[in-house]
Amino acid sequence: MEFPEELKYSKEHLWVRVEGDRAYIGITDYAQEELGAITSIELPEVGDEIEQEDSFGSIEARKTVAELYAPLSGPVLEVNGELLDNPALLNEDPYDSGWIAVISIEDPEELNLLLSADEYGDTLGDFD
Repeated sequence: MEFPEELKYSKEHLWVRVEGDRAYIGITDYAQEELGAITSIELPEVGDEIEQEDSFGSIEARKTVAELYAPLSGPVLEVNGELLDNPALLNEDPYDSGWIAVISIEDPEELNLLLSADEYGDTLGDFD
């Protein structure tokens, strides 16, 4: 399985795309594959303050509900409301149209705690 090199990853299977002082957050291709058909998502609200490693929403699939754990801390600037009407975007296009939220990066040092694409891929050996 390939993971985009330009992204950072959390052990909780979320990706982060840094654009200046903003971070786009979504679930990895591995995560959506493991979950199966995603039926709904609970999103944070714009303005919510999220803390790294705290839950900021959840995804419901046919078999399970998975908590979303924040890869970074900061206020939520945008959420992808399209996912509320079409949660299948998380399965179909997890790295582009399936993004979940955009936050303002409060502590750039937190990025150092995230994994590179290769490091993330290495952690998946633990799950197979």
